[in-house]
Amino acid sequence: MLAQNKPRRCAEAVLIALLISLINLLAWRAFNPPLAAPDVPARIGGLAYNGFQRWDSPLTAKFPDDVALKADLARLAALSQRLRTYSASELPNLPALAAAQGFKLTAGVWLDKRLDNNERELAAIIAASRQHPVIERVIAGNETLLRDEMKPTALYAYLDRLRATLKVPVSTAEPWHVWLKHPELAAHVDFITIHLLPYWEGLPVDQALDYALERYSEVRERFPGRKIVIGEIGWPSNGDRRAGAEATPDKQALFVRQFLARASRLDLDYYLMEAVDQPWKRATERAVGAHWGLLDAARQAKFAFTGPLQADPYWQGKALLSSVLGGLALLPFLLAFAPMRLAGRLMFGLSLQAVASFFVLLAALPLAHYLRPLDMVFLVLLVPALIMMGVILLVQIFEFAELYWPGSLQNQVTLQPLAADAPAPFVSIHLACCNEPPDMVIATIDSLLALDWPAFEVVVVDNNTSDAALWQPVEAHVQACLAAGVKAGLRFFHLPQWPGYKAGALNFALEQTDPRAEWIAVVDADYLVKNDWLRALGGYFSDPTVGVVQSPQAHRDWSQSTLSRMMNWEYDGFFRIGMHHRQERDAAIQHGTMTVIRASALRAVSGWEPACVCEDSELGLRLVQQGLRLVYVDEVLGSGLVPTDFSAYQRQRRRWAQGAMQILRRHRQALLGSSALSLAQRYHFVAGWLPWVGDGLHLFFSLAAMLWTLGVLLAPETFGLPIALFVVPLAVFFVIRLLLTPLLYRRRVPCSPADVASAALAGIALSHSVARGVFTGLLSKSAVFAVTRKGVGGGVGNAVGASVHQEIVLLTGLLFCIVALGLQPSAESDLARWGWMLALGLQALPYAAAVVCASLPLRLKRQS
Repeated sequence: MLAQNKPRRCAEAVLIALLISLINLLAWRAFNPPLAAPDVPARIGGLAYNGFQRWDSPLTAKFPDDVALKADLARLAALSQRLRTYSASELPNLPALAAAQGFKLTAGVWLDKRLDNNERELAAIIAASRQHPVIERVIAGNETLLRDEMKPTALYAYLDRLRATLKVPVSTAEPWHVWLKHPELAAHVDFITIHLLPYWEGLPVDQALDYALERYSEVRERFPGRKIVIGEIGWPSNGDRRAGAEATPDKQALFVRQFLARASRLDLDYYLMEAVDQPWKRATERAVGAHWGLLDAARQAKFAFTGPLQADPYWQGKALLSSVLGGLALLPFLLAFAPMRLAGRLMFGLSLQAVASFFVLLAALPLAHYLRPLDMVFLVLLVPALIMMGVILLVQIFEFAELYWPGSLQNQVTLQPLAADAPAPFVSIHLACCNEPPDMVIATIDSLLALDWPAFEVVVVDNNTSDAALWQPVEAHVQACLAAGVKAGLRFFHLPQWPGYKAGALNFALEQTDPRAEWIAVVDADYLVKNDWLRALGGYFSDPTVGVVQSPQAHRDWSQSTLSRMMNWEYDGFFRIGMHHRQERDAAIQHGTMTVIRASALRAVSGWEPACVCEDSELGLRLVQQGLRLVYVDEVLGSGLVPTDFSAYQRQRRRWAQGAMQILRRHRQALLGSSALSLAQRYHFVAGWLPWVGDGLHLFFSLAAMLWTLGVLLAPETFGLPIALFVVPLAVFFVIRLLLTPLLYRRRVPCSPADVASAALAGIALSHSVARGVFTGLLSKSAVFAVTRKGVGGGVGNAVGASVHQEIVLLTGLLFCIVALGLQPSAESDLARWGWMLALGLQALPYAAAVVCASLPLRLKRQS
């Protein structure tokens, strides 16, 4: 039958992959619509020119050589025959090189607060003007008054000296409004040079050109009869949004082509800003300063002067590449998971394709931005984290896709009681306890003694409990039961100093086990079991490949407080969602209570691992490596207690995360190398813990975000607001994780919408505790087993400050960054700033949730 369906499955897979590729191409097309612009000849009246190459900078005195300048001029000669420069002393050979290519120069003289440099500039321009007839006019000073480099009178003096010395016209360049503010400046120049850069004034591109030409007319009216030269006019192709002004390739091309069409009709004297991108300007004008060129820093044209425009000129190649990569990754999935409901396959396929498109954009990032060494360091650190985020996101989407739509799961199981005519094997039940309330342990013992099973023993091991008031009542109860003639075997051991934590106690119990025992059952010290527990599951052991049969970790008495209710439903989600997902491919995780183990299998793998703080999961992985199955039956057959307070809840989850990382380290060869594990089992054991790695990444990003924000606040010339390609994935990652779990809860967990929300809040609140466990497990060779407090009250009054003090520090730091950014006057785009503030707010949510959850017991106590 499977062979007959194979062609059909292959055809379905190919069709779905093609459909998703088509959707991907259409999405790229939707984000890059063609934009109409006038066709213009590729001849420009004049170009503002800086000859600095990709890694050159006047700020570091690294200047281009004559070979580079000559190549530039040969390239620019096809566009224009007039250039405007900015310095006379930095590139002394430029006039001769320009003359050889037939250019006319408006030579620049750089003036600022450095008086010695000003004199060098004046001497250089005087000498160059006498030696090179190619210089037809001079502009001394570039936005000198705008930048407050000197007093107007000082500038007038320099201009007057040059006009008296040179035989060519002399001017200075300032934005249009500076000329209107200082009309007396016109008396010291031979012509008026204005800058018209509506991007800096926040104008949308569709209004920008009209606005710029209106300002041109305003200056002409203020200075009638004077020659007006537009020294700079243009638009950037990349950088921060500034009010309504967007710096994108299509906006630059549209502005330039519209201007060239108008300039030809109006016979304007102008220099387009600018010939070539200048990456060094990031240091003075932020990211946008590097992207004003018609050519990029590699001297390649950014756009054509005819035909429709595109927001991203290379989007078609990127779209095609992302579709190919997405299709290659998607086809094996579609073939392997053909039984999955169509909606699930489409959802995962679209998600996988979106991730592929994102990484194509990420790979192209260095081509679209002039990254500095600091940016490259940041990128090298960030890219692996982004890759891990993408993997984690796909893992969670895969779980959602398989579980949300009924009908995808094929390997789910139900109760399988021991056959009526089958002999009941002897069972040894192990109960380990440490510093537990005696009444709670006694209740567990009594529930075990009431089991409907003909032959079993209960071995109680109390290890490392120093307070006799905790263990002696349990011992006394055991003696009383024995004196009363209980049918089951019952033994109690107190081990004052015993190594190995819970695993050590269980190994001791295994040594004391009756040799007749064929099954080993394990329960936690707070569990009350149903009397048919063993009988309801016993039928599975008729299959010799079954090594473990387990039922959920359910809870009781959780409705007495808001926090305990939240914890109960948060726990329940894993056993209604995650364990079903694992069971589908025989990769159920072994948990430490309500579990029955084949005794021979447990002895064959030498029992429990004392060095691991998650001895149950570690044992399960070793049993699976032996070719045994772990069966999970989602029927409540016993119930325990939720942790006493949020502090205990945190410690338990931190231990679980730490133990998971220990397991990944200890068994990396089996999980990633050669072993008996199937590919699906490897996947679930690794992927099942990846969301916890995501919490570790959240902590990493929170710390990095705060440090980067401090850089933006304290050293804005070095640190800019992160680009959207970095911010958006963080927000998407967090939001999707925030949405998927509640949606699955509504489908698979029998609780109200309010309980779904509260469970989500509880889960988010554990993020930092999980992150601490992840890093401890990955970086530390040793671990300490933290016993989870249950059944007793504990330190609630101090819980808020004591258990979440790190979360409070992180929350305070993130809120400070948000407020400081909000209050800081910024020349950058409000959109970029608000986007980064939103990202910081999302990063702060888990820490705020932890503070809220930690305060709940305290509130209840005060109200009582």
